[in-house]
This record gives sequence, C-alpha cells and structure tokens, in this order.
Amino acid sequence: MNPRRRHRIIFVSLLLFILIGTPLCLLCGSVGLSAAQVWNALIAPEAGSVETFIVCDTRVPGVITAILAGCGLSLAGLLMQTCFNNPLAGPSIMGISSGASLGASLVLMLFGGIAGMWGGVAVAAGAFLGAVGVLLVLLAFSALVRSTDVLLIAGILTGYLVSSVISLLSFFSSEQSLHTFVSWGLGNFDSVDLDVLPLFAALVLILSIICVLYAKSLNAMLFGSGFASAAGLDVMRVRTGLLLLSGALTAAVTAWCGPVAFIGLVVPHIARMLFRTSNHHILIPATALCGAATGLLCRIISLLPSQVYTSVLPVNVITPVIGVPVIIYVLINRRKLLYFN
Repeated sequence: MNPRRRHRIIFVSLLLFILIGTPLCLLCGSVGLSAAQVWNALIAPEAGSVETFIVCDTRVPGVITAILAGCGLSLAGLLMQTCFNNPLAGPSIMGISSGASLGASLVLMLFGGIAGMWGGVAVAAGAFLGAVGVLLVLLAFSALVRSTDVLLIAGILTGYLVSSVISLLSFFSSEQSLHTFVSWGLGNFDSVDLDVLPLFAALVLILSIICVLYAKSLNAMLFGSGFASAAGLDVMRVRTGLLLLSGALTAAVTAWCGPVAFIGLVVPHIARMLFRTSNHHILIPATALCGAATGLLCRIISLLPSQVYTSVLPVNVITPVIGVPVIIYVLINRRKLLYFN
C-alpha cells in the first residue's frame, strides 16, 4: 500500500476512535445518564441542573484533560527519545516527573494541603515548580557535558535523588497528608475543572504547536550530532530547546494530573510502528494523535468500575497494562524496527 494512503487511513482511524470514544466517556460514570440527558445538558445547559453539573462541570473537563494529557506526554517522550537517540528515554526516566512529585509532596506533606479550589492550585503550582527545578538541573548538566549518554545518566540519577527526598518526606508526614499525596501520585484526569481547563488547554496546545517547529532539527539529529553539526545545526542550542519544551509539557501535565507513567515512554513507539516512519514531519502529529487516543482509552477504562462501585480507577493502574507489553516487544524486536534512522 502507498505510504501516504496508509498514513491517511491511520490518521482517520485515530480521529474516528476519538470521535466515538468522547461521547462514550460522557455516558460513563457513577450516575447513570441517558444519551438524551447528556445531549440536552451539552446543547441547552440549565443553571443548577444536576445533569448539567455532572456533564459540563465534571465529565467534559475529564475527557478534554485525558486527550490533552495524552498528547502532551507523548510529544515530550518523542522529543526526549530523539534528542538522546535512546528508545527508553522519557519524562519519568529523566526525573522530571519525580521533580513534579517532589513539589507536590512539599505542599501536601509540609502544609497538609489547602482546602478548596486553592488547594488544587497550590498542588499544581508546587508540582510545576518541582518539575522546572529538575529541568534547570538538567540544563546545567547540558551546558557542562556534550554527550547525550552522560546527560541521560545524569537525569536518571537526579530522578533517584529526588525520589529519595520524597521518601524522606513521606516518612515524617502525617497519615492524612501521605494518603493525599499517594492518591495524587496514582494519576487522574479529574483534577482539572472548568476554571482551570482554559489555562491547561492553552499551555499544552501552544507547546505542542512549538514541537512542529523542531521537526527539521529532529530529523537531522536522527543521524547523530556529528551529522547535525556538519549540516549547520547548533546541536547545543537545539538540545537545550528540546529539553525545555519536553520539560514544560511534562510539568504542565504532571502539575494537574499527577505523574502519569508510561504514556510518554510508550506512545512514540506505537506511532512509529503504526506509521512505519522516523520522519518527524509525520511523526509529531502522529504521536500527538496516538497520545490523545491513548489518554482517551485510559479514561474509558478508568470509568468502567464506576458503573458498579461508584469509583474511578487511577490512571497509573491502567498505563502499565498497556505500556509493558509494548516496551517488551520493542526490546525484543529493536533490530527489526526502523528506529532513529
């Protein structure tokens, strides 16, 4: 089959999945609503109506958050894998997610959390600052070393160091604060409400669009830093930009959704296998769309128990089930896959 036709078919299929999965998400929940009730709540919302609150204030933000979070984390993972020329690079591997967890733990454990809407804002701000802190450490290493392998190791070691600090804070925290932090650390798409959603959406969408501008540079980096430098690319500057961009995407998502695992690591591989290309002009939108579909799939699965137990599964309970088989397949068949070439 012609590659362009194949790409069109896959793009359309992913879009159809998102279009079908979105209304399915809106129908799922602990409170049973008919399709007509959901439709009326969307088309003609009534102030004070229970259906309007459930659909517009709870379910719609959850669906949009899942799609945007999947897109943002997947793009962050793609940038890191190409930047380090390593299929196992990702937001969690580089310690950025751990930095966000440290910031959130400082708010939740040292201050016991803050009630109401400002509590969510405080946790998000702490997580964002923690992720930025780790990112600054990585940028400092980036200025000192030119080897991507050394920088990757530095990121892994930073993640371990941050995790040890989190463990220390957990040891001295109260039971209530520890429970709140553990719940946040399991990941969820329900923490972004209608007031915060415009800011969250704007951050992820703007950063995702900026990723497209790096497509040509990413293609050059596939052949190694030596080739990229010979082609006139400022490798140091591009690497710093990629770190900033991937770190900002990870920080934005983790700040509100918690340290969601595996999506940033796995989805770029799924996109490469589906589209059979390493051309980032195609791979960037492909990864974004695959990430959006994966986030939506996780959302659907997480809502299934709510039909019986009135509770939602944490995201990090679901993502390993999807991610581990993919990573095992990649490791076993790495030589057969057209990666980084």
